[in-house]
Amino acid sequence: MGNLRIVPATVEHVPVILELIRALAEYERLSHIVAATEGQLRATLFGPRPGAEVLLALWDAECAGFALFFPNYSTFLAQPGIYLEDLYVKPHLRGKGIGAALLAALARLAMERNCGRVEWSVLDWNAPSIEFYKKLGAVAMDEWTTFRLSGAALATLAMTGAKALTKASLCRDHLPG
Repeated sequence: MGNLRIVPATVEHVPVILELIRALAEYERLSHIVAATEGQLRATLFGPRPGAEVLLALWDAECAGFALFFPNYSTFLAQPGIYLEDLYVKPHLRGKGIGAALLAALARLAMERNCGRVEWSVLDWNAPSIEFYKKLGAVAMDEWTTFRLSGAALATLAMTGAKALTKASLCRDHLPG
């Protein structure tokens, strides 16, 4: 049995975080979209305004996996929450309780921070992960559909959205009341 520790990542861990991100992308069949660099991770995770936090799972002397997460907010609960962006354990170390330990550490953080919930997404084809999450008591939110705005569509909306909203407001202002 190995010695497991869960620790907050520091800037010195950036190379291993990137290695784990690439391994996760390979597992999820999404390696072709990974654009992250060590420099970007340093800036966005450990710069003046961190966008996320990382917990690392250390199994003996090896970094076994990670959980990358950031705050969200529930208006219905009027409480902060945590969104788990990535959870990954190296394949040769799965089945040793490492993923459950990362999620338990995240749950403790959520409780310490008075969060109302922890949420995440899982690819619909990833049956082993779905079963793992269900065993922990997680519930699939099947009635919700995830949307994403990125790349050119994000830029287009950012540039033209204000104009479109202004035109819609002007039209609405001239409607008979």
